[in-house]
Amino acid sequence: MQVQVRDNNVDQALRVLKKRLQREGVFREMKLRKYYEKPSEARARQKAEAVRRARKNARKQAIREGLIAAPKRPAPMAARPRPAPAAT
Repeated sequence: MQVQVRDNNVDQALRVLKKRLQREGVFREMKLRKYYEKPSEARARQKAEAVRRARKNARKQAIREGLIAAPKRPAPMAARPRPAPAAT
C-alpha cells in the first residue's frame, strides 16, 4: 500500500495511510492475531459477525422500503447551539 507525500506534509500522509489501513481491516486483523483464538471461538465470532451483517442489511432494506423510519441525523456542527461559558 502506498501513500504519496505532497509538499513534505507527512502528517497528512500518515492520516491517509491510517484511514486506508482502517478501511482494509488491517487493525482488526492485527488485534485478532495478537492472541490465539480457539477454532470454536473463531466459529462463534464469525457466526455473530454474520448475524450482525444480516441484521444491518435487513434494517437498511426495511428503511429503503419505508417499513421503518430512518434514524435522525445529528445537526451539523455549525448549526448546533454552543454551551454557555462556565461562570467562575
